Amino acid sequence: MTLFDHPDFAAHEAIHTAYDEATGLKTIIAVHSTALGPAAGGCRMWPYASADLALTDALRLSRAMSYKNAMADIPLGGGKAVIIGDARSQKTPALFEAFGRAVDTLGGRYWTAEDVGVAPSDLACARRTTRYVAGLDGHPAASGDPSPVTAEGVFRGVRLAVRKALGRELDGVTVALQGVGHVGAYLADKLHAAGAKLVITDVNAEALNLVADKTGARIVAPAEIFDVEAEVFAPCALGGAINAQTLPRLKAKVIAGGANNQLASAEIGRAVFERGLLYAPDYVINGGGIINVAGEILALEANTGFDVAWVASKLDRLTQTLEEVLDRAAADGRPTHEVADEMAQARIAAAKRGRLAA
Repeated sequence: MTLFDHPDFAAHEAIHTAYDEATGLKTIIAVHSTALGPAAGGCRMWPYASADLALTDALRLSRAMSYKNAMADIPLGGGKAVIIGDARSQKTPALFEAFGRAVDTLGGRYWTAEDVGVAPSDLACARRTTRYVAGLDGHPAASGDPSPVTAEGVFRGVRLAVRKALGRELDGVTVALQGVGHVGAYLADKLHAAGAKLVITDVNAEALNLVADKTGARIVAPAEIFDVEAEVFAPCALGGAINAQTLPRLKAKVIAGGANNQLASAEIGRAVFERGLLYAPDYVINGGGIINVAGEILALEANTGFDVAWVASKLDRLTQTLEEVLDRAAADGRPTHEVADEMAQARIAAAKRGRLAA
């Protein structure tokens, strides 16, 4: 099988690999589309069992970033980087400097930021060898940690989905929250403030206890979160949470969370629809972070300060776009992920036509 026969290859513009013997860096940078602007998406560090699994993740995540950026109405295309390695034991400043050199070879076609397993301190090392890094502090264009903005967008999306599916507000609604990392913890605070009851899980016991102490959430084991009696299931961990094994166990009527690639497959998305569950497409609801990053990239390119008002306006528009997806899906009697995909593809195609006509 060649790369072009890979089941997750979706007309990607370029796939770049880099290896640095001195640091052990093994990275794949996937550029899905630059129709709307330079590709942007975070860097994930994960101990993939094989290079093929890393490639699969890079292909899927980069395409999702194209769709996310299109639906967020920002002038960026979609890309993603993955580093094969254990973030708990294999990180070094030199490794991320090598990663920065790999990014720099693309000449601005791809901008990186943080993702699972990668912290701002890591990217500060990458910034020593490339300027194409966003999400850092210490300069006038800095956007800071994107997690709070992501969480705000997800919170608005959960609230909207509950209104659409249940005809009520969040007060008294039980939310099963899978993952209380950066985004999940901020989301828990917002849901608690709105009166929601929380059931939470994570592999990080310390993070769980901190969130539970602040919100009164009930803690369950990771494998038990799918069986919780809740109106909302909010995936905020790794992708593929909704699959053939977990979907039949869900009691929720709404699936809305911050994780990327929540559906294991398009077929699972249709199964969600056929079971009568309302799914808020992940790359629409969780677009707040990339909006924040886009504000920094635009400011860096223009040599200006970060524009908070621009980010706020785009976040408002993102919620409107999600409502448009949900309303169109309801009117057409179709799965929400199919409607969202079509809308994103149409925006990217229109940008391509405009670029060719220019």
